[in-house]
Amino acid sequence: MDESARRAAVYEALVALPEHLVGEIARGTLVTRSHGRPLHAFARTALSGMLHPRLGVGSDGADGWMLLFLPELRIGEDILVPDVAAWRRERTRDLPIAEAFDIAPNWVADVLPAETDAKYLADKMARYAESGVDHVWRVDPSARTLEIFRREGDGYLRVAGHRDDAVVHAEPFGAIELRLERLWGLPHDDER
Repeated sequence: MDESARRAAVYEALVALPEHLVGEIARGTLVTRSHGRPLHAFARTALSGMLHPRLGVGSDGADGWMLLFLPELRIGEDILVPDVAAWRRERTRDLPIAEAFDIAPNWVADVLPAETDAKYLADKMARYAESGVDHVWRVDPSARTLEIFRREGDGYLRVAGHRDDAVVHAEPFGAIELRLERLWGLPHDDER
């Protein structure tokens, strides 16, 4: 099978996936995952809930951000679906009419399921870097950790790692206080 036929077959397999799966193509390989266990869905929702009200979403100001759940990103031949992504408003004022974004976000967060493959994560990070994503956060609800990466040259530098109930000011949203206990579904101080 020639390369264009193989790419077409991989894309057709992606389109044919059942709705309960998220499919991505990284480096020409189809990878599927569920939408996540309740623990992962909770972390994704809590993270968005902490960031969304503070990012100027919906504002026309240059400091505003547009934050979305599970956006489809087209990066060359690849299709990536981060759990949460944000674009600075000056880069994308309107939502695209097409099915996917071809403008790389400034920031992405991936909530790591327990079954995540290390090679796949490396390929996905490499594609994020190649497309120009400035910051990547990896949230692991099972280990209760948050890792922060900043793009440096052709790859990423891990700039911070946080765990458990830490209070974090993480780039690129350093002005926002994040209480990690809220990502893990732990009771907040005011609920104890």
